[in-house]
Amino acid sequence: MAKDEKGMTDSELHRKLLALWKRGQSDLCEIQCSSIHGSGVYAARDIAADELIIEYVGEFIDKEQSSKRSTLQLERSAKNGDAAVFIFNINSKWDLDGNVPWNTARLINHSCSPNCEAQSRGKKIFIHALRKIKQGEELTYDYGFDVDCYEEHPCLCRRDGCVGYIVSRDQWHILDDKLGRGKTSEKAS
Repeated sequence: MAKDEKGMTDSELHRKLLALWKRGQSDLCEIQCSSIHGSGVYAARDIAADELIIEYVGEFIDKEQSSKRSTLQLERSAKNGDAAVFIFNINSKWDLDGNVPWNTARLINHSCSPNCEAQSRGKKIFIHALRKIKQGEELTYDYGFDVDCYEEHPCLCRRDGCVGYIVSRDQWHILDDKLGRGKTSEKAS
């Protein structure tokens, strides 16, 4: 039986890929067109507050590779409007690049008033409901981007209290100072 460069047979590779694909799926959600950005992920049934919805899966990469991929994807995004970056910080050495076709969670859009949050458990990322989510509602979470690059990430969530940029909630006051406007965080709380 032929083996690949990692010593796996076709059958073993198929089982491994199938297991990875299953980890990135959930009966609680489905992909649909989104008014926020391209595709989004929607509740397939009512979801309880704090319920685990789906795992955010992908490829573990070191920080150097992460930086290269982020830069390349941002350049592509600027040219063709594709989504920007699907990379989660795991620890000081590793990141998780979720830009793989079996990662349904990569299509969850940002919102300034999210109904979900990403939670780390070791080297895994899980998406949990922050509140009760009704069937058909789009799933969103706060991407938590740094205010230093706010201009690269306009927000399209259109929710009450939207600050106009994808910036971590704890940095909204800094964004307000940079833009010379009143306290956004008071309006959105």
